[in-house]
Amino acid sequence: MEDRFQNSFHLGKKGFISEQVSFAQAALSNMLGGIGYFYGSSLVQSRHNREPIPYPPAPLYTAVPSRSFFPRGFLWDEGFHLLLISRWDPSLAWQSLAHWLDLMNADGWIPREQILGPEARSKVPAEFVVQWDKNANPPTLFLVLRQLLAGGALSSEGLQFLRKAFPRLQTWYDWFNNTQKGPLPYTYRWRGRDGDTLRFLNPKTLTSGLDDYPRASHPSDDERHVDLRCWMTLASEVMATISELLGEDGGRYKESQIALTDNTLLDKLHWSERLGAYADYGNHTQNVALEWERLRPAPGQDPRSVPPPRLIRAVRKAPKLQFVGALGYVSLFPFLLQIISPDSPKLGRLMDHIRDADKLWTPYGIRSLSKSSPMFMQRNTEHDPPYWRGPIWININYLLVRSLHWYSQIDGPYRERALSLYRELRINLISNLYRQYKESGFLWEQYNDQTGRGQGCHPFTGWSSLIVLVMAEEY
Repeated sequence: MEDRFQNSFHLGKKGFISEQVSFAQAALSNMLGGIGYFYGSSLVQSRHNREPIPYPPAPLYTAVPSRSFFPRGFLWDEGFHLLLISRWDPSLAWQSLAHWLDLMNADGWIPREQILGPEARSKVPAEFVVQWDKNANPPTLFLVLRQLLAGGALSSEGLQFLRKAFPRLQTWYDWFNNTQKGPLPYTYRWRGRDGDTLRFLNPKTLTSGLDDYPRASHPSDDERHVDLRCWMTLASEVMATISELLGEDGGRYKESQIALTDNTLLDKLHWSERLGAYADYGNHTQNVALEWERLRPAPGQDPRSVPPPRLIRAVRKAPKLQFVGALGYVSLFPFLLQIISPDSPKLGRLMDHIRDADKLWTPYGIRSLSKSSPMFMQRNTEHDPPYWRGPIWININYLLVRSLHWYSQIDGPYRERALSLYRELRINLISNLYRQYKESGFLWEQYNDQTGRGQGCHPFTGWSSLIVLVMAEEY
């Protein structure tokens, strides 16, 4: 196994000392050890039923983010998991992909959380058990499909998988375009945002995977979400590639890919000149705050019967249709998924934001939300601390170093800048995760943007294990 690890990732040749190699081996081992077989039913609420109903029992072979805390399958996490797993053993990735696609219903929907069996159910608060068939999750399985297809000659197992899976991939792709489409052509909108505009500082978008990342303050059908548009750009590219490989007609996928990679159209729909970055669009105001209710008893009412005050949102300026002024991970998605043209001036402006320590840059990785954002490290409710509003997440940092590496390899005016940022960010990520592992013995769910300390769930050897690929420079 020692030789196999070295032959797979070549960390010794890259100058890592034995202790650092052992750290990477532990990360991979825990990721592989987190692969499990689950069996059970999802509880689903659909438009066809008045009450949630259990789906037929089904198996799932998948990795999990954390065996102790999250012992269940997460759709968008698994795409990141398989980026590492497939480098070690592509067969494991093909098996997991097959199981996930087998969970698709007739409409093309896959439940984003797979809470199958009593062990998984015991770890989930009741309000999160029911899955809604209108709600998506980032289709990150296309990330690993692109990686598997880019490896040169496709194995017989891979080709067999694609032939069998192609109809389901088509149905999944169509489901996104039918249910998550936005108000204008080639725009997309996450369904399932929390509609409670009183309780939350900013209503959450759990379906995006970025939970409390700031979106439009007042959810509406007018919203355009730039991250979902970028995920569908990736999906179109991969579907076009698979169609060509199988000799199928992929014209509609290629047509969508061309439209979604059109930087002129992307800029028109999502570039905010005021923010100097890509942004969501919707009914929005930044003038909101959480305030305690002022409750007084009515005349003649017993003061003891007055309910305790709640921390609720106050809107100090009415919302209007505009770009959302939140600089952070969502702003970077056209960069993260390599959609921006290498000669676009907007690429240079995003690099400026990335390297700005008053915005996104830290010595430990890129923070999820700029320090300049009004929502930076703000609680969403009295009991809901910031999650994607400042902390460093390794899955997005992996996408960023991967993209910086890609832009550093192709001609363009920002090639040298990309290379410089790549080298610096890669060292920062490796140094901090290794240091935190040595101090605590764990990989963590997220990392503090001020100190670099691990925080959130631990052990978390889900997508934080992507640090192995950063060390190996396998993108």
